[in-house]
Amino acid sequence: MDRFDQKASTLGPFVPETSAAPRDPELERAFEVARPDGLAGPVIFSSGHSGRVYPAAFIAASQLDPLALRRSEDAFVDELFGAAPELGAILMRAHFPRAYLDVNREPYELDPKMFEGRLPAFANTRSMRVAGGLGTIARVVGEAREIYKRRLTVEEGLERIESLYKPWHRALRSLLQQAWRQRGMAVLIDCHSMPSNAGRADRIKADIVLGDRYGASCDPALTEAAESRLRALGYAVARNKPYAGGFITEHYGDPAAGWHALQIEINRGLYMDEATIERAPGFEELQNDLKEVMQALIETAEGLGTRRLAAE
Repeated sequence: MDRFDQKASTLGPFVPETSAAPRDPELERAFEVARPDGLAGPVIFSSGHSGRVYPAAFIAASQLDPLALRRSEDAFVDELFGAAPELGAILMRAHFPRAYLDVNREPYELDPKMFEGRLPAFANTRSMRVAGGLGTIARVVGEAREIYKRRLTVEEGLERIESLYKPWHRALRSLLQQAWRQRGMAVLIDCHSMPSNAGRADRIKADIVLGDRYGASCDPALTEAAESRLRALGYAVARNKPYAGGFITEHYGDPAAGWHALQIEINRGLYMDEATIERAPGFEELQNDLKEVMQALIETAEGLGTRRLAAE
C-alpha cells in the first residue's frame, strides 16, 4: 500500500470493494475517461461538474424546470478542456449533473432535513456546505432555490453515492496512482466554472481563479505556469479568492509525496449566456487559449517529474 492508498483508506466507507448499479438507467454510463493515443503523461484533467444527463425521475421529483436545475452546472467546461488527450493528457468527465450528485464533496456530506429516516452515524451533517444546501446531494441550486418536492429516502441518497460518487473517485484515484507509479508524480487539474454575477456589486471580477489551497495542494511552479500563461493571454487572474479549492483539491493534493492538485475556476461570462446556458461567441477563443494553458501545465509537470526522478 503506497502513501496515497493509506490516505484514502482512512475515509472508511469511501473506498468500497463493490458498487451498486445506478437506479436511473440514463446514468448507466456515469462518466468517461478520454486518453491520448500514445502513453499518457502525468497530468489528469477532471471535470466533475459539467455532466448534463438529467434522469427523468430526478426531473419529475424536482419542483424546478430543467433549465433552473442547470444553474449549478459547470456547463461546457469538459469541452473547454477537450484538447487534453491530443496534448498527451487524460480528461475525465462526469455525465451525471452536479445537482444530482457532487463529487467535489466528502462522500457523506448530507443534510438530514432532506431525508426521510436516519442518516448513517458517519455522515457529516454539520459542514458549512451542508448548511448552505450544497452537500454531496444538493438541496438547492442557483439562487438558493430548493430542488425537491419531497424528502428523499436515505436509501435513495446512499444509492447515488454507491453508484456514482464511489466509482468516480475509484477511477480518478486509479488514474493518479498509475501516473505516480510510471512518472514518479501525478498532477490533477480540477476544472470548474463560476457564475459571473453580472451587474451585482459583489460580482467576481477575475476571469480565472486558481485554487491551490494557498500553496498546500501543488508545487508553486504549476500555479505560476498557469497564471503566467493566462496573464500573457490577457486574462485577469486571482489566486485562492474566492475559491481556494474544494474536497478534490484538498484530498488529492500532497506535493511532498508527488501528488499535485490545482483547481481552475472560469468565469462563465467569458464563454456562455448564463440565462439560456448556451455557448457565447467567445467560447472558441477561450477554448483555444486554454489549450495553451494546458500545454504550459503539461510541460511544467513533465519538468517537475524529471527533477523528482533525478533526485531519487
